[in-house]
Amino acid sequence: MTIEMGRPEADGLGDVVRLLGRWQHDAGPVQVHPGDVGWFWRFGAERTAEATRIWSRAGEVLAVGLLDGADLLRLAFAPQALRDGELARQVAEDAAAPGRGVLPEGRAYVEAPTGALVRDLLSQGGWESGESWTPLLRDLGAPVPDPGVRVEAVGPERAHEWAAVLRASFDGSTFGGERWHAMAAGAPYAGARCLLARDERGEAVAVVAVWSAGEGRPGLIEPMGVHRAHRGRGYGRAITVAAARTLRELGSSSVVVCCQSANAGAVAAYRSAGLERLPERRDLYRDVS
Repeated sequence: MTIEMGRPEADGLGDVVRLLGRWQHDAGPVQVHPGDVGWFWRFGAERTAEATRIWSRAGEVLAVGLLDGADLLRLAFAPQALRDGELARQVAEDAAAPGRGVLPEGRAYVEAPTGALVRDLLSQGGWESGESWTPLLRDLGAPVPDPGVRVEAVGPERAHEWAAVLRASFDGSTFGGERWHAMAAGAPYAGARCLLARDERGEAVAVVAVWSAGEGRPGLIEPMGVHRAHRGRGYGRAITVAAARTLRELGSSSVVVCCQSANAGAVAAYRSAGLERLPERRDLYRDVS
């Protein structure tokens, strides 16, 4: 049977999120997580649906793609389909051909899980290794220590404060309270928490969002930020420890995050919070020519 590519309707995104949750396993590769879709949901349900692609065979969804920006396709596969030849060929062809409604002409990127056959096929088709990313993971089988700072869960009444710290953590960020409310209205947020850390004077210094994929499955950190005026004081470690504690309370088996290898500060903060580096991986890119 042939592989078909499609887009979900906005009211069908919940099914896609639940499927992605079932595909998360500690023994499997790091790939698109329900939390990645949940974080994208800050732009609203309609835009999230427009950015989502699904590949199916005989009505069974085997791969999900998230267009995280116009030129970056991030992929997840059903565990049994990671090396499915027919599926990999179709996904590779759809990603490579601008007319198929996945990636545009010119330079474009694909982020695929380690071990996925589609990586091999894209490389054979002339796609090159691009930016290096570092996955990090902490097992949550044992209790997580206290973070050592005051941390609170943020609800709608504190959305503006959480958003302000996030904006102050990333150059060029325009994240505001309205984005937080859109994100919190999404299906993935049912298994998510937004945390905010304060210093000894009560000032908000760091934020994190954590996303559960369900009981006994890896949970995700996305995003984590420390206010630029409060860096170098251990708040990145503290808010990451708080994130791990919260995910353990939610039933997650582990906490995982993936960040740019070049972001040495972020990698160091995660490692100081007890996350272990996994083997680096690179995205793939197609040059303009």
